[in-house]
Amino acid sequence: MTRDRQTKSQSTIINEIQLILAEKRTSLAAMRTGITVFVLPLSVVSILIVTSKYYDIIHVMHLAAPLLIICGALVFLGSYLIIRATIRIHRNDELILKLKKKHSSIAEFMD
Repeated sequence: MTRDRQTKSQSTIINEIQLILAEKRTSLAAMRTGITVFVLPLSVVSILIVTSKYYDIIHVMHLAAPLLIICGALVFLGSYLIIRATIRIHRNDELILKLKKKHSSIAEFMD
């Protein structure tokens, strides 16, 4: 009976680690999305700067102002996603480390 409990306990621990790793993958996907959202407005602004010799900013201010506001919002959103994902990744790493310290039999399988 004790061997059955030990096997059940190890499978529960492995399931917990799999759940934490799934959450970590989700955080990595959120970070990838945040980087993409962050880079998009920087690309748009770079194109506007490169092509600025073809127009006068005063004449297109009614178009440039809303575009720059949207770009600022996207930079803020991208930064938020990146920071949030980084915090969650560190938290998941700490949870895995706790499980490794608590259950030394599983620690040899984790790197």
